[in-house]
Amino acid sequence: MNRIKSIITNIMFVTGAALVILAVFSLLLNVEIHFVPTVFEIFAANILIILGLFLRWKLEIRNIILEYLIDISYTITVLVVFGLIFDWYSAIPVWLLVAMAVVIYLFAMIITITKIKKDAEELNKLLQRRQKKQADSAS
Repeated sequence: MNRIKSIITNIMFVTGAALVILAVFSLLLNVEIHFVPTVFEIFAANILIILGLFLRWKLEIRNIILEYLIDISYTITVLVVFGLIFDWYSAIPVWLLVAMAVVIYLFAMIITITKIKKDAEELNKLLQRRQKKQADSAS
């Protein structure tokens, strides 16, 4: 159940980040984007990306650089295919879509690493308390 919650949270986070970046792009370059259909197209792309990454995370890749390259390549591939299917390139250049994918991926990785570090610190504190409790009861 916790993994399903994590997947849903990731999908919503990535979709929100993509929509904010798209809105900023639209505002800065004064490009009209048909927002409602695009929201659902981006949502569908992000579902496919997160589920694909979740499945990829089940495989252990020992080389961290290769792991990140596979993740980002998969993400970019999904976005390029969706861009072709939904004709995103009439409003958004391919390079911007690739840049958006890289920025969102890096941002998500920073958040993930921060969360893992916080969880590790919490576990260390709990282990220290347990060791202290065991030491006190042994005395």
